[in-house]
Amino acid sequence: MAQLGEVVLNQEDTPMTADQLANALHEADVVCPTVTDAMPAELFSGSDLRAKLLANFGVGFNHIDLAAAAAKGIAVTNTPGVLTDATAEIAFTLLMMSARRTGEGERHLRAGQWHGWRPTHMLSTQVTGKTLGLIGMGRIGTAFARMAHQGLGMRILYFNRQAVDDAVAAELQTEFVSLEELLQRADFVSLHCPSTPQTHHLLNAERLALMQPNAHLINTARGDVVDEAALVAALQTGVIAGAGLDVFEDEPHLSPGLMELEQVVLLPHMGSGTTETREAMGMRALANVEAFLAGDSMPDLVRA
Repeated sequence: MAQLGEVVLNQEDTPMTADQLANALHEADVVCPTVTDAMPAELFSGSDLRAKLLANFGVGFNHIDLAAAAAKGIAVTNTPGVLTDATAEIAFTLLMMSARRTGEGERHLRAGQWHGWRPTHMLSTQVTGKTLGLIGMGRIGTAFARMAHQGLGMRILYFNRQAVDDAVAAELQTEFVSLEELLQRADFVSLHCPSTPQTHHLLNAERLALMQPNAHLINTARGDVVDEAALVAALQTGVIAGAGLDVFEDEPHLSPGLMELEQVVLLPHMGSGTTETREAMGMRALANVEAFLAGDSMPDLVRA
């Protein structure tokens, strides 16, 4: 790897404050934010910004105002591809935990409330052969579909901007449907779409009401794709049966009532959290930095 020059590290492994990010934009040629480092338009308002590249550590970039960065001549890159399997694994984990009530069961046991096997104790939902609806069929959605179809014989419905190629459709026996039809037919609905103005609160109260009362919602995409308050209400009133969430609308804060619901599995945004994946993300970010410093085309340039 080429010599990158002087490097300043965030030693605390916590999100940077607005002041810290503003200072970085004024003092560094390259800034490497993470998905928790909010960079709204006002952060780019200065007239003497030094930074020319934001090499984002993560595939999602909704925390960065791309138009404001572009207006200041600052390029943005991300780290796609390397976190596909890890995130799909967490989606699969959440589906299984939500369906089979494993989080609830462990809490029950650890609290000393288990007194032996009983025929009707903690009955749950079998997953094998059920219908999985995927909202978003990119890398992660496709990887998850492959796990579900090949591993558990699940039927795959999907809603996407465009149909998947014929080879993937044939391999996974997918069915391309409207969002409304997917919500009505799926036993499990899993979100794999980006956070954009168009997908903000994509699953609101009206759309949650389309789901089956025995259905489960899985979200490893971005928290604001779901109206979290509406989800809490839907779970409280039995509109849907359960949910598994790795992302939240106002991280790290959760909507009131979410923590009290037994039928919800909650994880602390750990979809890409394997050692192998985080190392690969770092190397991908550095590859973009190296290309930038060498004056070459950056492999993961994000367009505003």
